[in-house]
Amino acid sequence: MKTESDGNDGFVRVLGRADVLALAFGAMIGFGWVVLTGDFISGAGSLGAALAFVIGGTIVTLVGLTYAELVAAMPRAGGEHHYALRGLGSHGAFIASWGIVLGYLTVVAFEAVALPETVSYLLPELRAGHLWTVAGDDVHASWVAIGVGAAVAITAVNYVGIRPASVFQTVAVLFLVAVGAALLLGSAVGGSAGNLRPLFEGGAPGLIAVLVATPFLFVGFDVIPQSAEEIRLPQRQVGAVLVVSVGCAIAWYVLVMLTVASSLPAGELAASQLASADGMAALWNSSAMGTVLVIGGIAGIVTSWNAFLIGASRLLYAMAVSGMLPAWFARLHPRFRTPSNALLFIGGLSVLAPLFGDRMLTWLVNAGGINIVVSYVVVALSFLALRRREPEMARPFRVPAGNAVGVLALVLSLALAALYLPGMPAALSWPYEWSIVGAWWLAGALLMWRLPRVAPGPDAEVRLTASVARNG
Repeated sequence: MKTESDGNDGFVRVLGRADVLALAFGAMIGFGWVVLTGDFISGAGSLGAALAFVIGGTIVTLVGLTYAELVAAMPRAGGEHHYALRGLGSHGAFIASWGIVLGYLTVVAFEAVALPETVSYLLPELRAGHLWTVAGDDVHASWVAIGVGAAVAITAVNYVGIRPASVFQTVAVLFLVAVGAALLLGSAVGGSAGNLRPLFEGGAPGLIAVLVATPFLFVGFDVIPQSAEEIRLPQRQVGAVLVVSVGCAIAWYVLVMLTVASSLPAGELAASQLASADGMAALWNSSAMGTVLVIGGIAGIVTSWNAFLIGASRLLYAMAVSGMLPAWFARLHPRFRTPSNALLFIGGLSVLAPLFGDRMLTWLVNAGGINIVVSYVVVALSFLALRRREPEMARPFRVPAGNAVGVLALVLSLALAALYLPGMPAALSWPYEWSIVGAWWLAGALLMWRLPRVAPGPDAEVRLTASVARNG
Protein backbone atom coordinates (compact mmCIF):
# COMPACT_ATOMS: atom_id res chain seq x y z
CA MET A 1 0.00 0.00 0.00
CA LYS A 2 1.22 3.42 -0.87
CA THR A 3 1.60 5.64 2.17
CA GLU A 4 2.35 9.27 2.78
CA SER A 5 4.50 10.80 5.46
CA ASP A 6 4.88 14.32 6.78
CA GLY A 7 8.57 14.26 5.95
CA ASN A 8 11.18 11.82 7.11
CA ASP A 9 10.47 12.14 10.81
CA GLY A 10 6.67 12.47 11.04
CA PHE A 11 3.70 10.15 11.25
CA VAL A 12 2.75 7.91 8.31
CA ARG A 13 -0.64 8.51 6.64
CA VAL A 14 -2.25 5.10 6.10
CA LEU A 15 -5.78 5.32 7.54
CA GLY A 16 -8.64 5.35 5.01
CA ARG A 17 -12.35 6.03 5.52
CA ALA A 18 -13.22 2.52 6.74
CA ASP A 19 -10.20 2.50 9.06
CA VAL A 20 -11.22 5.80 10.64
CA LEU A 21 -14.84 4.74 11.11
CA ALA A 22 -13.75 1.42 12.65
CA LEU A 23 -11.35 3.24 14.95
CA ALA A 24 -13.99 5.64 16.32
CA PHE A 25 -16.95 3.25 16.40
CA GLY A 26 -14.91 0.50 18.02
CA ALA A 27 -13.64 2.96 20.61
CA MET A 28 -17.18 4.04 21.57
CA ILE A 29 -18.62 0.52 21.81
CA GLY A 30 -16.10 -1.09 24.11
CA PHE A 31 -17.40 -3.48 26.76
CA GLY A 32 -19.75 -1.40 28.90
CA TRP A 33 -22.73 -2.59 26.85
CA VAL A 34 -22.04 -6.16 28.02
CA VAL A 35 -21.51 -5.65 31.74
CA LEU A 36 -23.71 -2.61 32.44
CA THR A 37 -26.85 -3.25 30.37
CA GLY A 38 -28.65 -5.12 33.15
CA ASP A 39 -28.01 -2.30 35.62
CA PHE A 40 -29.18 0.31 33.14
CA ILE A 41 -32.44 -1.49 32.35
CA SER A 42 -33.25 -2.29 35.99
CA GLY A 43 -32.41 1.27 37.05
CA ALA A 44 -34.26 3.24 34.36
CA GLY A 45 -36.54 0.76 32.57
CA SER A 46 -36.18 -0.38 28.96
CA LEU A 47 -37.30 2.85 27.29
CA GLY A 48 -35.77 4.93 30.09
CA ALA A 49 -32.34 3.42 29.43
CA ALA A 50 -32.74 3.86 25.67
CA LEU A 51 -33.89 7.48 26.18
CA ALA A 52 -30.86 8.20 28.38
CA PHE A 53 -28.59 7.09 25.54
CA VAL A 54 -30.49 9.23 23.04
CA ILE A 55 -30.12 12.26 25.33
CA GLY A 56 -26.48 11.53 26.10
CA GLY A 57 -25.84 10.80 22.42
CA THR A 58 -27.43 14.10 21.41
CA ILE A 59 -25.12 15.97 23.77
CA VAL A 60 -22.14 14.06 22.41
CA THR A 61 -23.29 14.73 18.82
CA LEU A 62 -23.30 18.47 19.48
CA VAL A 63 -19.83 18.22 20.97
CA GLY A 64 -18.83 15.98 18.07
CA LEU A 65 -19.91 18.63 15.59
CA THR A 66 -17.53 21.12 17.20
CA TYR A 67 -14.76 18.51 16.99
CA ALA A 68 -15.63 17.81 13.34
CA GLU A 69 -15.14 21.45 12.35
CA LEU A 70 -11.95 21.77 14.37
CA VAL A 71 -10.29 18.56 13.18
CA ALA A 72 -10.95 19.52 9.55
CA ALA A 73 -9.42 22.95 10.18
CA MET A 74 -6.47 21.68 12.26
CA PRO A 75 -5.62 18.07 11.30
CA ARG A 76 -2.87 17.65 13.88
CA ALA A 77 -2.06 14.73 16.14
CA GLY A 78 -3.25 15.66 19.61
CA GLY A 79 -6.71 16.97 18.72
CA GLU A 80 -8.13 19.11 21.48
CA HIS A 81 -4.64 20.09 22.60
CA HIS A 82 -4.24 22.13 19.42
CA TYR A 83 -7.81 23.49 19.37
CA ALA A 84 -7.60 24.84 22.91
CA LEU A 85 -4.06 26.13 22.45
CA ARG A 86 -5.11 28.20 19.43
CA GLY A 87 -8.45 29.24 20.90
CA LEU A 88 -7.73 29.70 24.61
CA GLY A 89 -3.98 29.69 25.12
CA SER A 90 -1.54 27.41 26.92
CA HIS A 91 -3.43 26.92 30.20
CA GLY A 92 -6.74 26.17 28.48
CA ALA A 93 -4.93 23.68 26.26
CA PHE A 94 -3.37 21.99 29.27
CA ILE A 95 -6.74 21.63 31.03
CA ALA A 96 -8.39 20.12 27.94
CA SER A 97 -5.48 17.76 27.29
CA TRP A 98 -4.92 16.70 30.90
CA GLY A 99 -8.62 15.98 31.39
CA ILE A 100 -8.99 13.84 28.28
CA VAL A 101 -5.75 11.98 29.00
CA LEU A 102 -7.24 10.70 32.27
CA GLY A 103 -10.42 9.80 30.40
CA TYR A 104 -8.41 7.76 27.92
CA LEU A 105 -6.26 6.15 30.59
CA THR A 106 -9.34 5.10 32.57
CA VAL A 107 -10.80 3.42 29.49
CA VAL A 108 -7.55 1.54 28.82
CA ALA A 109 -7.40 0.45 32.46
CA PHE A 110 -11.13 -0.41 32.41
CA GLU A 111 -10.60 -2.81 29.52
CA ALA A 112 -7.62 -4.43 31.25
CA VAL A 113 -9.89 -5.21 34.20
CA ALA A 114 -12.96 -6.07 32.11
CA LEU A 115 -11.24 -8.68 29.95
CA PRO A 116 -10.60 -11.20 32.77
CA GLU A 117 -14.16 -10.73 34.01
CA THR A 118 -15.49 -11.54 30.55
CA VAL A 119 -13.30 -14.59 30.14
CA SER A 120 -14.50 -15.83 33.54
CA TYR A 121 -18.07 -15.89 32.17
CA LEU A 122 -16.88 -18.40 29.57
CA LEU A 123 -14.62 -20.25 32.04
CA PRO A 124 -16.16 -19.96 35.53
CA GLU A 125 -13.43 -22.15 37.04
CA LEU A 126 -10.85 -19.60 35.97
CA ARG A 127 -10.69 -17.83 39.34
CA ALA A 128 -7.60 -19.35 40.88
CA GLY A 129 -4.73 -18.21 43.05
CA HIS A 130 -6.24 -15.68 45.47
CA LEU A 131 -3.86 -12.76 45.92
CA TRP A 132 -5.65 -10.10 47.99
CA THR A 133 -8.91 -8.23 48.46
CA VAL A 134 -9.61 -4.63 47.31
CA ALA A 135 -12.77 -2.91 48.59
CA GLY A 136 -14.41 -6.28 49.21
CA ASP A 137 -13.51 -7.83 45.83
CA ASP A 138 -11.03 -10.68 45.59
CA VAL A 139 -8.12 -10.42 43.16
CA HIS A 140 -6.96 -13.72 41.65
CA ALA A 141 -3.67 -14.54 39.97
CA SER A 142 -5.43 -16.04 36.96
CA TRP A 143 -7.36 -12.79 36.36
CA VAL A 144 -4.20 -10.73 36.71
CA ALA A 145 -2.34 -12.99 34.24
CA ILE A 146 -5.03 -12.53 31.56
CA GLY A 147 -5.23 -8.76 32.00
CA VAL A 148 -1.47 -8.27 32.07
CA GLY A 149 -0.90 -10.59 29.09
CA ALA A 150 -3.49 -8.75 27.00
CA ALA A 151 -2.02 -5.37 27.97
CA VAL A 152 1.42 -6.45 26.78
CA ALA A 153 0.04 -7.88 23.51
CA ILE A 154 -2.06 -4.83 22.56
CA THR A 155 0.77 -2.46 23.44
CA ALA A 156 3.12 -4.50 21.25
CA VAL A 157 0.72 -4.38 18.26
CA ASN A 158 0.53 -0.59 18.53
CA TYR A 159 4.26 -0.21 19.07
CA VAL A 160 5.09 -1.75 15.68
CA GLY A 161 2.86 0.61 13.68
CA ILE A 162 -0.55 2.17 13.09
CA ARG A 163 -1.24 -0.13 10.11
CA PRO A 164 -1.22 -3.42 12.08
CA ALA A 165 -3.29 -1.76 14.82
CA SER A 166 -5.80 -0.52 12.21
CA VAL A 167 -6.19 -3.94 10.55
CA PHE A 168 -6.67 -5.51 13.98
CA GLN A 169 -9.32 -2.86 14.77
CA THR A 170 -11.30 -3.38 11.55
CA VAL A 171 -11.48 -7.16 11.90
CA ALA A 172 -12.67 -6.92 15.51
CA VAL A 173 -15.31 -4.28 14.62
CA LEU A 174 -16.70 -6.44 11.79
CA PHE A 175 -17.18 -9.30 14.24
CA LEU A 176 -18.80 -6.93 16.71
CA VAL A 177 -21.28 -5.74 14.07
CA ALA A 178 -22.14 -9.37 13.25
CA VAL A 179 -22.95 -9.97 16.93
CA GLY A 180 -25.19 -6.90 16.93
CA ALA A 181 -27.04 -8.21 13.88
CA ALA A 182 -27.58 -11.55 15.64
CA LEU A 183 -28.93 -9.74 18.70
CA LEU A 184 -31.39 -7.77 16.57
CA LEU A 185 -32.55 -10.83 14.65
CA GLY A 186 -32.93 -12.80 17.87
CA SER A 187 -35.11 -10.06 19.36
CA ALA A 188 -37.30 -9.99 16.25
CA VAL A 189 -37.80 -13.76 16.40
CA GLY A 190 -37.65 -14.64 20.09
CA GLY A 191 -38.23 -11.39 21.96
CA SER A 192 -41.41 -10.33 23.76
CA ALA A 193 -42.87 -6.84 23.97
CA GLY A 194 -44.19 -7.76 27.40
CA ASN A 195 -40.66 -8.13 28.72
CA LEU A 196 -40.01 -4.45 27.95
CA ARG A 197 -42.14 -3.48 30.96
CA PRO A 198 -41.55 -1.45 33.02
CA LEU A 199 -40.79 1.02 30.27
CA PHE A 200 -39.58 3.57 32.83
CA GLU A 201 -38.20 2.87 36.31
CA GLY A 202 -36.79 5.02 39.09
CA GLY A 203 -38.10 8.32 37.74
CA ALA A 204 -35.66 11.13 36.96
CA PRO A 205 -32.89 9.75 39.26
CA GLY A 206 -33.01 6.43 37.40
CA LEU A 207 -32.63 8.13 34.03
CA ILE A 208 -29.88 10.43 35.33
CA ALA A 209 -27.93 7.47 36.72
CA VAL A 210 -27.72 6.05 33.18
CA LEU A 211 -27.16 9.46 31.61
CA VAL A 212 -24.01 10.20 33.63
CA ALA A 213 -22.43 6.98 32.35
CA THR A 214 -22.86 8.03 28.72
CA PRO A 215 -19.78 10.31 28.49
CA PHE A 216 -17.61 7.34 29.40
CA LEU A 217 -19.44 5.02 26.98
CA PHE A 218 -19.55 7.47 24.07
CA VAL A 219 -16.02 8.74 24.41
CA GLY A 220 -14.05 7.53 21.40
CA PHE A 221 -15.08 9.69 18.47
CA ASP A 222 -12.33 12.03 19.64
CA VAL A 223 -9.62 9.48 18.89
CA ILE A 224 -10.06 10.61 15.26
CA PRO A 225 -8.53 14.03 16.01
CA GLN A 226 -5.74 12.37 17.97
CA SER A 227 -4.64 10.38 14.92
CA ALA A 228 -5.36 13.14 12.36
CA GLU A 229 -1.80 13.11 11.03
CA GLU A 230 -2.15 9.41 10.13
CA ILE A 231 -5.38 9.79 8.11
CA ARG A 232 -5.22 9.97 4.30
CA LEU A 233 -8.61 11.57 3.61
CA PRO A 234 -9.67 15.06 2.49
CA GLN A 235 -10.07 17.19 5.59
CA ARG A 236 -13.81 17.72 5.08
CA GLN A 237 -14.39 13.97 4.98
CA VAL A 238 -12.58 13.48 8.30
CA GLY A 239 -15.13 15.73 10.01
CA ALA A 240 -18.05 13.94 8.32
CA VAL A 241 -16.80 10.48 9.35
CA LEU A 242 -16.50 11.69 12.94
CA VAL A 243 -20.17 12.72 13.03
CA VAL A 244 -21.29 9.47 11.36
CA SER A 245 -19.39 7.43 13.96
CA VAL A 246 -21.35 9.08 16.79
CA GLY A 247 -24.65 8.31 15.06
CA CYS A 248 -23.62 4.66 14.69
CA ALA A 249 -22.79 4.45 18.40
CA ILE A 250 -26.17 5.94 19.44
CA ALA A 251 -27.96 3.38 17.27
CA TRP A 252 -25.87 0.57 18.79
CA TYR A 253 -26.62 1.43 22.42
CA VAL A 254 -30.34 1.93 21.80
CA LEU A 255 -30.45 -1.40 19.96
CA VAL A 256 -28.74 -3.19 22.84
CA MET A 257 -31.03 -1.69 25.50
CA LEU A 258 -34.24 -2.63 23.67
CA THR A 259 -33.22 -6.06 22.37
CA VAL A 260 -31.83 -7.25 25.71
CA ALA A 261 -34.88 -5.87 27.53
CA SER A 262 -37.15 -7.88 25.19
CA SER A 263 -35.37 -11.13 26.03
CA LEU A 264 -36.34 -11.79 29.68
CA PRO A 265 -38.57 -10.25 32.38
CA ALA A 266 -36.96 -7.31 34.15
CA GLY A 267 -36.54 -9.23 37.41
CA GLU A 268 -34.52 -11.98 35.72
CA LEU A 269 -32.29 -9.47 33.96
CA ALA A 270 -31.69 -7.65 37.24
CA ALA A 271 -30.64 -10.90 38.92
CA SER A 272 -28.34 -11.93 36.07
CA GLN A 273 -24.58 -11.62 36.47
CA LEU A 274 -24.26 -10.75 32.76
CA ALA A 275 -27.70 -9.73 31.54
CA SER A 276 -26.78 -9.10 27.91
CA ALA A 277 -25.31 -12.59 27.47
CA ASP A 278 -28.21 -14.28 29.26
CA GLY A 279 -30.59 -12.20 27.16
CA MET A 280 -28.95 -13.32 23.92
CA ALA A 281 -29.12 -16.94 25.06
CA ALA A 282 -32.83 -16.56 25.86
CA LEU A 283 -33.62 -14.89 22.53
CA TRP A 284 -32.09 -17.76 20.59
CA ASN A 285 -32.91 -20.45 23.19
CA SER A 286 -29.26 -21.43 23.02
CA SER A 287 -26.50 -21.03 25.58
CA ALA A 288 -24.03 -21.03 22.70
CA MET A 289 -25.43 -17.71 21.49
CA GLY A 290 -24.79 -16.25 24.92
CA THR A 291 -21.19 -17.32 24.48
CA VAL A 292 -21.11 -15.68 21.04
CA LEU A 293 -22.24 -12.39 22.60
CA VAL A 294 -19.54 -12.60 25.25
CA ILE A 295 -16.97 -13.15 22.50
CA GLY A 296 -18.46 -10.05 20.87
CA GLY A 297 -17.87 -8.30 24.17
CA ILE A 298 -14.23 -9.38 24.04
CA ALA A 299 -14.07 -7.89 20.52
CA GLY A 300 -15.49 -4.67 21.99
CA ILE A 301 -12.86 -4.71 24.70
CA VAL A 302 -9.98 -4.97 22.26
CA THR A 303 -11.40 -2.37 19.82
CA SER A 304 -11.85 0.16 22.60
CA TRP A 305 -8.55 -0.69 24.23
CA ASN A 306 -6.70 -0.45 20.93
CA ALA A 307 -8.32 2.85 19.93
CA PHE A 308 -7.68 4.59 23.23
CA LEU A 309 -4.11 3.40 23.36
CA ILE A 310 -3.71 5.08 19.97
CA GLY A 311 -5.51 8.24 21.13
CA ALA A 312 -3.79 8.61 24.50
CA SER A 313 -0.32 8.06 23.08
CA ARG A 314 -0.80 10.70 20.36
CA LEU A 315 -2.12 13.19 22.88
CA LEU A 316 0.81 12.67 25.24
CA TYR A 317 3.09 13.06 22.22
CA ALA A 318 1.45 16.38 21.25
CA MET A 319 1.68 17.71 24.81
CA ALA A 320 5.36 16.80 24.97
CA VAL A 321 6.11 18.43 21.60
CA SER A 322 4.58 21.65 22.98
CA GLY A 323 6.65 21.45 26.16
CA MET A 324 3.75 20.62 28.49
CA LEU A 325 5.22 17.21 29.33
CA PRO A 326 8.80 15.90 29.36
CA ALA A 327 10.35 15.56 25.91
CA TRP A 328 10.69 11.81 26.53
CA PHE A 329 7.03 11.42 25.52
CA ALA A 330 7.69 13.16 22.16
CA ARG A 331 9.92 10.40 20.76
CA LEU A 332 8.77 8.80 17.51
CA HIS A 333 10.18 5.36 16.81
CA PRO A 334 12.71 5.72 13.96
CA ARG A 335 11.37 2.66 12.12
CA PHE A 336 7.72 2.27 13.09
CA ARG A 337 6.86 6.02 13.24
CA THR A 338 4.83 5.54 16.42
CA PRO A 339 5.10 7.53 19.70
CA SER A 340 6.92 4.61 21.27
CA ASN A 341 7.67 6.03 24.71
CA ALA A 342 4.11 7.28 25.20
CA LEU A 343 2.80 3.84 24.18
CA LEU A 344 5.10 2.10 26.67
CA PHE A 345 4.02 4.46 29.46
CA ILE A 346 0.29 3.87 28.87
CA GLY A 347 0.82 0.16 28.34
CA GLY A 348 2.67 0.04 31.65
CA LEU A 349 -0.27 1.65 33.46
CA SER A 350 -2.69 -0.84 31.90
CA VAL A 351 -0.51 -3.66 33.20
CA LEU A 352 -1.10 -2.39 36.74
CA ALA A 353 -4.91 -2.06 36.49
CA PRO A 354 -5.83 -5.77 36.92
CA LEU A 355 -4.04 -5.77 40.28
CA PHE A 356 -6.87 -3.64 41.76
CA GLY A 357 -9.72 -6.04 41.03
CA ASP A 358 -13.28 -5.87 39.74
CA ARG A 359 -14.40 -2.88 41.84
CA MET A 360 -11.98 -0.79 39.79
CA LEU A 361 -14.49 -0.91 36.89
CA THR A 362 -17.00 1.38 38.63
CA TRP A 363 -14.34 3.73 39.94
CA LEU A 364 -12.83 4.14 36.48
CA VAL A 365 -16.16 4.76 34.72
CA ASN A 366 -17.05 7.61 37.06
CA ALA A 367 -13.61 9.17 37.52
CA GLY A 368 -12.99 9.09 33.79
CA GLY A 369 -16.45 10.39 32.93
CA ILE A 370 -16.18 13.74 34.71
CA ASN A 371 -12.75 14.42 33.18
CA ILE A 372 -14.02 13.65 29.70
CA VAL A 373 -16.83 16.16 30.20
CA VAL A 374 -14.32 18.78 31.40
CA SER A 375 -12.50 18.43 28.09
CA TYR A 376 -15.76 18.70 26.15
CA VAL A 377 -16.44 22.00 27.94
CA VAL A 378 -13.02 23.37 27.00
CA VAL A 379 -13.33 22.25 23.37
CA ALA A 380 -16.75 23.94 23.10
CA LEU A 381 -15.22 27.13 24.51
CA SER A 382 -12.35 26.86 22.02
CA PHE A 383 -14.81 26.37 19.15
CA LEU A 384 -16.74 29.51 20.11
CA ALA A 385 -13.56 31.53 20.70
CA LEU A 386 -12.17 30.62 17.29
CA ARG A 387 -15.49 31.37 15.58
CA ARG A 388 -15.34 34.86 17.10
CA ARG A 389 -11.61 35.56 16.91
CA GLU A 390 -10.76 33.90 13.57
CA PRO A 391 -13.90 33.99 11.38
CA GLU A 392 -11.78 33.72 8.21
CA MET A 393 -9.92 30.60 9.31
CA ALA A 394 -10.18 27.84 6.69
CA ARG A 395 -12.89 25.41 7.78
CA PRO A 396 -13.26 22.57 5.22
CA PHE A 397 -16.08 21.12 7.37
CA ARG A 398 -18.19 24.03 8.59
CA VAL A 399 -20.99 23.36 11.09
CA PRO A 400 -24.30 25.04 10.13
CA ALA A 401 -25.54 27.44 12.81
CA GLY A 402 -22.14 26.99 14.39
CA ASN A 403 -22.47 29.49 17.22
CA ALA A 404 -25.79 27.98 18.34
CA VAL A 405 -24.32 24.48 18.19
CA GLY A 406 -21.28 25.61 20.18
CA VAL A 407 -23.41 27.26 22.88
CA LEU A 408 -25.64 24.19 23.19
CA ALA A 409 -22.61 21.90 23.40
CA LEU A 410 -21.13 24.11 26.12
CA VAL A 411 -24.32 24.43 28.22
CA LEU A 412 -25.21 20.74 27.99
CA SER A 413 -21.66 19.66 28.81
CA LEU A 414 -21.65 21.92 31.88
CA ALA A 415 -25.00 20.45 32.96
CA LEU A 416 -23.62 16.94 32.53
CA ALA A 417 -20.51 17.79 34.55
CA ALA A 418 -22.67 19.14 37.38
CA LEU A 419 -24.29 15.72 37.82
CA TYR A 420 -21.00 14.34 39.20
CA LEU A 421 -20.73 16.92 41.98
CA PRO A 422 -21.52 16.28 45.68
CA GLY A 423 -25.23 16.30 46.45
CA MET A 424 -26.23 15.33 42.92
CA PRO A 425 -27.85 11.97 42.08
CA ALA A 426 -24.68 10.62 40.48
CA ALA A 427 -22.06 12.25 42.68
CA LEU A 428 -18.61 10.66 42.69
CA SER A 429 -18.00 8.46 45.70
CA TRP A 430 -15.48 9.11 48.45
CA PRO A 431 -12.71 8.14 48.87
CA TYR A 432 -11.93 6.09 45.76
CA GLU A 433 -13.39 8.07 42.85
CA TRP A 434 -12.62 11.51 44.24
CA SER A 435 -9.12 10.30 45.14
CA ILE A 436 -8.44 9.29 41.54
CA VAL A 437 -9.72 12.63 40.25
CA GLY A 438 -8.01 14.67 42.99
CA ALA A 439 -4.61 13.01 42.60
CA TRP A 440 -4.71 13.46 38.84
CA TRP A 441 -5.52 17.17 39.00
CA LEU A 442 -3.02 17.78 41.80
CA ALA A 443 -0.31 16.43 39.50
CA GLY A 444 -1.79 18.52 36.69
CA ALA A 445 -1.70 21.68 38.81
CA LEU A 446 2.01 21.15 39.50
CA LEU A 447 2.71 20.72 35.78
CA MET A 448 0.59 23.72 34.80
CA TRP A 449 2.28 25.90 37.46
CA ARG A 450 5.59 25.57 35.59
CA LEU A 451 3.96 26.07 32.18
CA PRO A 452 4.47 29.53 30.60
CA ARG A 453 1.25 31.48 30.07
CA VAL A 454 0.89 31.97 26.33
CA ALA A 455 -1.97 33.87 24.72
CA PRO A 456 -4.16 32.17 22.08
CA GLY A 457 -3.55 32.59 18.38
CA PRO A 458 -2.47 30.76 15.20
CA ASP A 459 1.18 30.82 16.35
CA ALA A 460 0.47 29.89 19.98
CA GLU A 461 2.36 26.60 19.78
CA VAL A 462 5.44 28.28 18.28
CA ARG A 463 5.44 30.87 21.05
CA LEU A 464 4.87 28.22 23.71
CA THR A 465 7.72 25.97 22.59
CA ALA A 466 10.03 28.98 22.31
CA SER A 467 9.11 30.09 25.83
CA VAL A 468 9.63 26.61 27.23
CA ALA A 469 13.03 26.44 25.53
CA ARG A 470 14.07 29.80 27.01
CA ASN A 471 13.03 28.65 30.48
CA GLY A 472 14.91 25.40 30.13
